[in-house]
Amino acid sequence: MAQNDNETLDVVLVGAGIMSATLAVLLKELDPAIKLEVLEMMESGAVESSNPWNNAGTGHAGLCELNYTPESADGSIDIKKSVTINTQFEESKQFWAYLVEKGRFGTPKSFINPIPHLSFVRGQKGIDFLKKRFDALTVHHAFADMEYTEDRATLAQWMPLMMPGRDPNEPIAATRVMAGTDVNFGNLTQSLLAHLGQQNDAKVTCKQKVIGLKRSGKGWLVSVKDLQTGHLREIQAKFVFLGAGGAALPLLQMSGIPEGKGFGGFPVSGQWLRCDNQDVVKQHHSKVYSQAAVGSPPMSVPHLDTRVVDGKTSLLFGPYAGFTTKFLKRGSFLDLPLSIRFNNIGPMLAVARDNFDLTRYLVKEVLQSEDQRLETLRGFYPEVKAEDWRLEIAGQRVQIIKKDAKKGGILQFGTELVAAEDGSIAALLGASPGASVTVSIMLDLINRCFAEQAKSEQWSSKLNEIFPALGAVLANDAERYREVQARCDALLQLQQSANA
Repeated sequence: MAQNDNETLDVVLVGAGIMSATLAVLLKELDPAIKLEVLEMMESGAVESSNPWNNAGTGHAGLCELNYTPESADGSIDIKKSVTINTQFEESKQFWAYLVEKGRFGTPKSFINPIPHLSFVRGQKGIDFLKKRFDALTVHHAFADMEYTEDRATLAQWMPLMMPGRDPNEPIAATRVMAGTDVNFGNLTQSLLAHLGQQNDAKVTCKQKVIGLKRSGKGWLVSVKDLQTGHLREIQAKFVFLGAGGAALPLLQMSGIPEGKGFGGFPVSGQWLRCDNQDVVKQHHSKVYSQAAVGSPPMSVPHLDTRVVDGKTSLLFGPYAGFTTKFLKRGSFLDLPLSIRFNNIGPMLAVARDNFDLTRYLVKEVLQSEDQRLETLRGFYPEVKAEDWRLEIAGQRVQIIKKDAKKGGILQFGTELVAAEDGSIAALLGASPGASVTVSIMLDLINRCFAEQAKSEQWSSKLNEIFPALGAVLANDAERYREVQARCDALLQLQQSANA
């Protein structure tokens, strides 16, 4: 082997999406001497779930997502998840604002733009729920600016595209928060990777496939194949992060750590209807979320979104779900069968048994015709014209299947960080609201896998500089929340959203 076929690094990150890019930049901020490499299987970063057309680009802040505020058996609304996600998104904004202030990025407009977030319901039952949700949320300072209306003239101002042609007798209502955002996670990821590439002892290498992960001393021996040349090399790493989206599960299994046993993946494909006709696009400037149909999973919550990608505005409606055995959009149909192990077949079979309705729903979605998709959109936009919309294939989502003492296995919607007991390796599994709360997830990873360093004066003072206030403070201190939010919004050029 040539001399450089054996390398020693502090950190190896697998996958060049928003997760790895965020963690790598954070680690280099905390300790510029860290030696790290990001390995990406595709030709560039942000090709899979971080690509702007593979996700809805919603800056998830709990403002409009109705499934984040479930109704309890006693009829009360539980706002805990919305508050948590809201404060996590504010942590993300602090990190981005810090990088913008330091001059590490270009204009923040390249990746974040102010877009009002609306929740929209039809029928008296939906209205009753939305009103209760509004009353419960607006008591908390993070949602104090939320507006509610059932007035049709006001609704026509809030969502002009969605009101013409609607039955005047249909009961409808909406809430609005002006301070919502649209995020181009692809551009954000590319900006983070470009910034990383300018640091000493940090590189991003594409067309690299991890073909082996073995314990080696206190760290890991990572075997890597160059997909262009076929060249093989080995990297000795103290810490490995598996942030490869749907491909993180097979890599976690490859590591053999006991903490990864029992996990399985349930892959779900997605599709959107996309409109680029500017006569239509200019009539809708918001992200409007509604309720999932009865019996449908949380991932099916329909929404009509304004998207700003590379300076051009489009509309997306969906998602329309589907089933596939691929773990990545550019993956293999063998991904799911090859992920089955003796230790996860029980949980996977239990989930198959308990989620027959979900399977039936996904099959029905796959078999939908164009007319059926447009009919769903018509519930949002009654005067829709088929010629203005085309089908866009979204990214893959691999939902988590995990062991459960009572049921044998459960299907989990959300994200989960799985780390070895010694903190030498960690994997991120799952999906939404992943990208929006990446920074919070990576702070959790740092506290778990770099616990000693995080307590040091160097790291703790830097963390305090980047994050003036973290989740618990933001959730409980209204004055501090508003102060930190206003500063970040100014740096990220979001303040105009308040009077749009």
